[in-house]
Amino acid sequence: MQRDIVFKLVEAEEKRQNEQVQLIPSENFASENVKKVLGSCLTNKYAEGYPGKRYYQGNKIIDEIENLAIERGKKILGVEHLNVQPYSGSPANSAVLMALLEPGDKICGMKLSAGGHLTHGHPKITFSGKFFNSVQYDVDEEGKIDYDKLRELVREEKPKLIWAGTTAYPWILDWKKFAEIADEVGAWLVADISHIVGLIIGEVHPSPIPYVHIITSTTHKSLRGPRGAIIGVTKKGIQRDIDLSKKIDKAVFPGLQGGPHMNNIGAMAVAFEEAGSPEFKKYAEQIVKNARALKKGLLVGAEMGFRPYENKIKIFGTENHLMVVDCGLGRGKEMAIKLEENGIIVNANTIPHDEAGPFKPSGIRLGTPAMTTKGWKEAEFEELGERMAGLIKG
Repeated sequence: MQRDIVFKLVEAEEKRQNEQVQLIPSENFASENVKKVLGSCLTNKYAEGYPGKRYYQGNKIIDEIENLAIERGKKILGVEHLNVQPYSGSPANSAVLMALLEPGDKICGMKLSAGGHLTHGHPKITFSGKFFNSVQYDVDEEGKIDYDKLRELVREEKPKLIWAGTTAYPWILDWKKFAEIADEVGAWLVADISHIVGLIIGEVHPSPIPYVHIITSTTHKSLRGPRGAIIGVTKKGIQRDIDLSKKIDKAVFPGLQGGPHMNNIGAMAVAFEEAGSPEFKKYAEQIVKNARALKKGLLVGAEMGFRPYENKIKIFGTENHLMVVDCGLGRGKEMAIKLEENGIIVNANTIPHDEAGPFKPSGIRLGTPAMTTKGWKEAEFEELGERMAGLIKG
């Protein structure tokens, strides 16, 4: 019997991933143990409900697995309650909105063009922008949040919920300032730490846990787990509303989802254990070192710069795992394609206040988690940066 072409395609994709340089910040390489559980018999089991309260029989072992994932996740994050069932980051964020708000309530999040996420209230085309009244904050010319302007916006608009989270923000987030602003108007404060969760666990980025009511996060990216998501309730959140954990759980199931993907949850348990190791802390530290080395290499390679309209280079960041590089007006996608042709995988991205717009952005977004997993250090990233600058200039 001829082997299904799907297996050949999987092998081809594995070869591509191993041979090309992976710089998309939201991508990483899961461990063999994570992948083993992800592809296990757990995918066969239906487990609608929560541990001890399932709607199907045969879940005694499944309950142990989910409880293990919950306890390990709570330990490494420092939260009081953890839901590990969201299928991905967007449903997790939607569940938070469903749990805390009514349609038409006002929310506040970072603009997509400034480095925010679609689910943080991007208007018109998203669930969060269609069903809620969304006001959004911007960044300054250096791509940094102006907390004074954010405070003015929040005081004027008085949102019921504020998102503190990003998808293309290369700076440290000031959780304390966010909390002070949110507390002034009694708003819920939710930290979406999907990109930086591994850095927080590795103690190279401050934790939001003392300051926010809820955290959401994906479990891949810098955490190196499966493609799932979590919602955590903090001590501050429970102090505000003793039923908050129950509201979150009900919003996930039955509010938005049916049976959880137990293979993902089992793989999360493995990833959480890995993330609690001393080796993971070293990994997180190396991610940040490598990001700075990549930026240094880009600056050295650019010499007089690669923007066609002025003799300088503009790189936004980096204090974490990523940076956004200005390639010139509307040249982001062109440069992403050119880099792919040379074995380097990035994504086109808007720069702050991009005049070219989202469909033909001016920048590219680069991150170091994946190649750090592969063992790359500063020397490799500096050399890569110089090479990339040459390609963009040419």
